Amino acid sequence: MFGRCLIASRHTLPIAFAGVGIFLLVGCSDDKPQTEKPLTPVKVEPARFTSYSPAVTMTGEIEARVESDISFRVSGRIIERLVDTGQHVKAGDLLARLDPEEQRADLAAANAGLNLAEAQQAQLQAAFNRSSELLQKGLTTRGDHDTARAALTSAQHAVDAARSSLAAAQDALGYTELRADADGIITARSAEVGQVAQAAQMVFRLARDGARDAVFHVQESIFLRRNAFAGQQVEVSVALLTRPDVTARGVIREISPTIDAKTGTVRVKAGLVDVNAEMALGAAVSGQVILDPTQVIRVPWTAIGSKDGEPAVWILDRDEQTVAMHKVSFFSYEKEAALVSRGIAPGADIVSEGAKFLREGQKVRIIGEAKP
Repeated sequence: MFGRCLIASRHTLPIAFAGVGIFLLVGCSDDKPQTEKPLTPVKVEPARFTSYSPAVTMTGEIEARVESDISFRVSGRIIERLVDTGQHVKAGDLLARLDPEEQRADLAAANAGLNLAEAQQAQLQAAFNRSSELLQKGLTTRGDHDTARAALTSAQHAVDAARSSLAAAQDALGYTELRADADGIITARSAEVGQVAQAAQMVFRLARDGARDAVFHVQESIFLRRNAFAGQQVEVSVALLTRPDVTARGVIREISPTIDAKTGTVRVKAGLVDVNAEMALGAAVSGQVILDPTQVIRVPWTAIGSKDGEPAVWILDRDEQTVAMHKVSFFSYEKEAALVSRGIAPGADIVSEGAKFLREGQKVRIIGEAKP
């Protein structure tokens, strides 16, 4: 029994001394002062409004203000084509011709129908004259005379109808010849000799002489501020891509309200005020638009964050040395900065670096600021 107690005491004493040691260590650690967490260093810059005149550069080509599709008004087989793409034509010039045999047969039939109607009219006119003489002599009845009058009237209407048919047949024969409706340049064709052309099928496309447009296809993001053009005459400086010294002045006259589903672009037309003779149809050109100046604040990309899914920046409270996030609206974007239009008061201190380590109401330490 004594041996067992001795063994137990030998094991218990080290444990007791260890407990006392731990207590003393804990007591000593409580006496040491706790160090504060260092403040997050940030750089700030003041918000200053500056005048910004956005410039938009576009590429496109020269097109005619008015283009028209020229087509036959009757169907038939093309037997002759007299012009090709790129050729200049004048109003009334013959462009192509259909095989006129069918129209000639219709014209002959219309002539025969008119001759028959006129012969019947002459016969019934003679019968009506005789009936009138007999009625005056009392040798016929009033009913027979009225019947002769009705037959003559019907014959006269038949003659009128036959003459209309003849005029239509003559027009149809004339429609076998396709002529230019104005001076201009043939920019496209879709038919060839031997092909059967349907009525109203486009055979040639004619770019009329006169006014010219510079047509651009630009990304939709460029015209997010499309309403800014309302009521304004926005000028475009147009120049040839191959010869930048050849320039012209244009005015935007049309912005498509829809986006091209295939290219994701918007069509913009600028009417050329002073057309340069060297700017031929189809020439590749560049256009630059300088919009009216507006007041913006330039903010570096490193300062931009997000709050509730919307863009925001951190603003420093100088008195409290704390930061708070403010939602902002962007006017446009540049290579190294974003242009803020709303959400920041002039003179506010924007956190330009160190923003990604911040939280709302956090105290910060300003670095890189010149001492007064």
